[in-house]
Amino acid sequence: MSQAFRELLKKIGSGPHTGKSLSREEAKAATLMMLHQTATPAQIGAFMIAHRIKRPTPPELAGMLDAYDQLGPQVGAIASAQPVIVFGIPYDGRSRTAPVLPLTALILAAAGQPVLMHGGTRMPTKYGISLTELWQGLGVDWTYLSLAQVQEGLAQTRLGYVYLPEHFPLAQALVPYRDQIGKRPPFATLELLWCPYAGDAHLISGFVHPPTEINLQATLALRGTHHYTTVKGLEGSCDLPCDRTAIVGYHPPEAELQRLLLAPRDYNLGGRAVPLADEGILLHQMQQALKGQDCDLLPAVLWNGGFYLWHTGCCADLSQGIAQTMELLQSGLVLAQLAQLQQWHQTQKSLATFA
Repeated sequence: MSQAFRELLKKIGSGPHTGKSLSREEAKAATLMMLHQTATPAQIGAFMIAHRIKRPTPPELAGMLDAYDQLGPQVGAIASAQPVIVFGIPYDGRSRTAPVLPLTALILAAAGQPVLMHGGTRMPTKYGISLTELWQGLGVDWTYLSLAQVQEGLAQTRLGYVYLPEHFPLAQALVPYRDQIGKRPPFATLELLWCPYAGDAHLISGFVHPPTEINLQATLALRGTHHYTTVKGLEGSCDLPCDRTAIVGYHPPEAELQRLLLAPRDYNLGGRAVPLADEGILLHQMQQALKGQDCDLLPAVLWNGGFYLWHTGCCADLSQGIAQTMELLQSGLVLAQLAQLQQWHQTQKSLATFA
């Protein structure tokens, strides 16, 4: 048993009257002990559920992210005229609504905007479809690349993916605890805030509940992150909804936080959220949308592609972003971006075979 960890566990696990929050330094120390598993399994599980019940504070989340910075991977900086977009979404995936983030990333890359994502396999407690699987369904497998290859691919194709089991096995080793405690621990919040990129980045984080957004913003302020966006997206993702007003918080560099309220109906893109069908149907819808064909998923792709093109400075306004998205799809440029990515991955596999 780790006696040092036991004292930290006692501090957060003593209940509403005598329990206390950890300092940033204590939270970092606790996270390092959990990642190294010098804390026992009983201690780790107890900490996760106690922290879940107590709710993590911004200094605690900042300390946990400090530990991720110390032990986790970072993709090296690439030459880019604009900050690399880093999307942070729940790793336990989607189970109710159809995701479009891979298509949004392809649209951004086709417009010259680099995008870095991160994720893993299907994960508790939701065990929803993961980004990893969606990309595999599009013919792109990120699971075998080294971190150096991720950096090279990001530079060449403007798309990259940090795969937790391969690039951060210490964090992957804590995943089974999520299933055992039956709840998302605060580590799930870290996945929204983690930025595994060493260069100039624009962090975009999804959330569901307003208190989460407040915590995200306060944590990022403590961490000195001054360029970020928070999105009240579908199932906590960065996908803007089509069935309601999109709520976005934007903190540009060296400026005050801005609030954006965007109604898709104002752009003739309102409608119900597309339900998540089985994987085959979803991938067929994605292929249709990639060609700009009329399908259930296309309004969501236009809405998200248009917003992010405008939000990242690729065009002057949201209407122009939506029009540019349709042009990129129907001209075949997004499909060409996907083909380039597939070819790059095939080359990497061939080099690995002959190595």
